[in-house]
Amino acid sequence: MRTGRNLPAAIAVGAGLGAAVIVSLYTVKEAFLAVLLVTVAVGVVELVRAFAVRDIWVPLAPALAGLVGMVVGAYWGGPEWLLGAFTLTVLTLLIWRMPRGTDGYVRDASGGVLTVVYTGVLASFVPLMLAETDGADRVLIFVAVTVSSDIGGYFAGILFGKHRMSAISPNKTWEGFSGSVLACVICGAVLVRVLMDGQYWQGAIVGAVVAAFATVGDLIESVIKRDLGIKDMGSVLPGHGGVMDRLDSLLVTLVPVWLLLAIFIPT
Repeated sequence: MRTGRNLPAAIAVGAGLGAAVIVSLYTVKEAFLAVLLVTVAVGVVELVRAFAVRDIWVPLAPALAGLVGMVVGAYWGGPEWLLGAFTLTVLTLLIWRMPRGTDGYVRDASGGVLTVVYTGVLASFVPLMLAETDGADRVLIFVAVTVSSDIGGYFAGILFGKHRMSAISPNKTWEGFSGSVLACVICGAVLVRVLMDGQYWQGAIVGAVVAAFATVGDLIESVIKRDLGIKDMGSVLPGHGGVMDRLDSLLVTLVPVWLLLAIFIPT
């Protein structure tokens, strides 16, 4: 089974991104927030441009401003500030669209709200984790286990993939999904135990949940891209496509990981 991915380029880009995450995460937390903001901001730009293919108009300026407000607010103010920034962003988008008239208002407004939720709201759970005293470890677990899903699924699919999982994403197979689950469970069990002194079974549960949600995240973006009639959200990352093509599973797994770690290992 071939996936069409430029593997050397994908590995090089992945290693570079991983190094940037780890270095910023364990040096100055604010530096990691800056990396997060820049990355997700590029994703917002890609999503806005992708919607434009179907004549869905989403104003970029308030979407980016809302992203900054939600991420920064979540880190320094907690969930209340995140909720407030999200509400103000949605209201701004609704008002911003009004001068363009009534034709297509609901379509554009819906695209704007989807953009804000899919990027800003979900990404803001990273600073919620990061603000904890052991926040760097929590974020590393989230990133590493989710990336394990992609790696395990990719190689298991290449080596053993035969049974297609969904017509939405033809390259996904049940064998690949099994590889994702195995990689996530092992990675989760080890990291939760080593980094947070949790139990192996707790990390295994985190891994299994991540594998499921990461796969759903991939499928959600596949549905969006098929509806818009595009192959990739962008081309800024060689071997990967666009930033949103890498963030899809990460964004969707964020809330489950944040919740499970908060339950298993409260601070």
